[in-house]
Amino acid sequence: MAKIHQTAIVEDGAQLGADVEVGPYAHVGGDVKIGDGTVVQQGAIVDGHTTIGSMCQIFPYACIGMKTQDLKYREGSVSYVEIGDRTVIREFATVHLGTADGEKTVIGSDCLFMAYCHAAHGVILGDHVICSNSVQLAGDVHLQDWAIVGGCSASHQFCTVGAHAMVGGMCKIRQDFPPYMLGDMVEGAMKVIGPNVVGLTRRGFSKDVIHALKEAHRFLYRDGLNRSQALDRVENDVEQFDEIKRLVSFYRNSQRGVS
Repeated sequence: MAKIHQTAIVEDGAQLGADVEVGPYAHVGGDVKIGDGTVVQQGAIVDGHTTIGSMCQIFPYACIGMKTQDLKYREGSVSYVEIGDRTVIREFATVHLGTADGEKTVIGSDCLFMAYCHAAHGVILGDHVICSNSVQLAGDVHLQDWAIVGGCSASHQFCTVGAHAMVGGMCKIRQDFPPYMLGDMVEGAMKVIGPNVVGLTRRGFSKDVIHALKEAHRFLYRDGLNRSQALDRVENDVEQFDEIKRLVSFYRNSQRGVS
């Protein structure tokens, strides 16, 4: 049975799994589905067509599933928020519904979305993503699996941060950021510093793969080649591990250009 505080509001139609907890003054809307063992703490709001997986933690005053701020939204549209399992949404974070009918804002499993973070309409976070305090994600931003974004960073709409990338704090993400790489602001511009060696090592990537990524970075950013030339060199002169193939594909398929 769910454990619902006497001051909480759970609207008719809400579906709460086993052992869900809803804290004081929290509000759960009638179209919400919450999986087993998830805790919605005091003052948090979960509304709209929102589905939250099992064993999640929604901290005080987080606001999930409210109407998008996109001015293209039309009243009566039905859009969604989906959150996976074991994800943590910290204090005062906001996760908004999509804009168009059927559009989803998605946060995957095992993510950490820290205090004051914002996910706008159509944002997609993969699994194991970390957004540090006050990260601001504009509409249709995509953070791939295991991406980490530092505190107070902001992303332009439609940008993608690649898998296993780490972006430093206070960064302005205006283009796609490549997978497996480490980035920071340098003289007012977003720069790729090199492979995310510490993160990749912690996650069990081999020394050979990390070395290959270092070689790819050299061709792409240090040898004075244009992007097309550099990608050709990476494909021809770097051992073609799966990670290298994904890196090259990321550059070739980017719609916004890569930092």
